[in-house]
Amino acid sequence: MSPRILLLGGTAEALRLARRLGPESIYSLAGLGRVPDDLPCQVRVGGFGGAEGLAAFIREQGIELLLDLTHPYAAQISANAARAAELSGIACWALRRPGWQAGEGDDWREVGDWVELVAVLQSFQRPLFTLGREPLEHLHEIPLHQHWTVRCLTAQQGVPRAEIIGARGPFALDEERALFARLGTDVLISKNSGSQSTEPKLQVARELGLPVLLLRRPELPAVDREFLQPDALCEALERRLV
Repeated sequence: MSPRILLLGGTAEALRLARRLGPESIYSLAGLGRVPDDLPCQVRVGGFGGAEGLAAFIREQGIELLLDLTHPYAAQISANAARAAELSGIACWALRRPGWQAGEGDDWREVGDWVELVAVLQSFQRPLFTLGREPLEHLHEIPLHQHWTVRCLTAQQGVPRAEIIGARGPFALDEERALFARLGTDVLISKNSGSQSTEPKLQVARELGLPVLLLRRPELPAVDREFLQPDALCEALERRLV
């Protein structure tokens, strides 16, 4: 009998793996964005109440293996997963997707937090934010000389000097070129997610000679097994299921 798996998802890699799980396993989502309704496994939406709540769920459901395929910047969720696995006495495997690496012609600058980011942005006029929802909390702080564009999962009404775009990757290269041209973007702000589906924006910035401000990756906890590539994780999982 296959072990009962709890897969913490929200990424493209997690969704692909969820399509290979059986009906005894559970795919868990925080609830942001679209919830798939065509998976062979069970789907759970919502939080667990921290590490202790997740550990209790693991015990109640008879979970035998915890898989962390959350976003590289979901540090709190990953910390809860590692602790919950320890509390419940099961293994935790995690996908640790490598970050993007700067190439020839790239002008990348790493920033540690929002305060540092805002300070670096002072010399620009039309930034494009692809950080998720965080910039939405600062729309009232937009300097008079700037116009922001924020791309996140859900569109909402803009405010003076800001446009909010709701979109989900993958993004085609030509579409990204058209977006940068329409906006007159002079700087790109991003998390270093390492995702292929959102990488075309970096190529456009390179082509236009634009700087890219990358939010520094958080430290993630050690777990029983870490994988750099989803194929390696899937192969290890298949060997366990045999």
